[in-house]
Amino acid sequence: MTSSDRQAIEERLASLALAWNQHDARAFAANFAEDADFTNVFGMPAKGRSAIEQFHAPIFATMFRDSELSLAETRIRFLRSDVAAVDACWEMTGAYDPHGKPWPRRRGLLSFVATRGAGGGWAFDVAHNMDLPADDGLADAQREIQGKR
Repeated sequence: MTSSDRQAIEERLASLALAWNQHDARAFAANFAEDADFTNVFGMPAKGRSAIEQFHAPIFATMFRDSELSLAETRIRFLRSDVAAVDACWEMTGAYDPHGKPWPRRRGLLSFVATRGAGGGWAFDVAHNMDLPADDGLADAQREIQGKR
């Protein structure tokens, strides 16, 4: 694991966000391993790059057609030289909820297992996406955890 490995994973994350913002399901799925597992914020799974593409194509055309995704606060932990756990906090605007109504700004966390393949490139093998609570709910949870209620 070198700084170039860390940079390659960061570039993979940037590619993922760019594909999302272009609403390009094929480019989005290209960031995943051929046999990757993806679970969305509703707990719905997709198995394999092709399924990930098919899963995202209709939502990029509907509820996320105007969405903008930004990634921040990424954390990368190398478990081995060719395996990394990756967390990326995200924020989204411009989405529509499942009923077609504008969805307020959303925040969440994408957790990945990334591996370096035989050719040296990195891909996401496992992805779990989750919504995070609104800012006020997060502050309440932090106070509770810290015992300051």
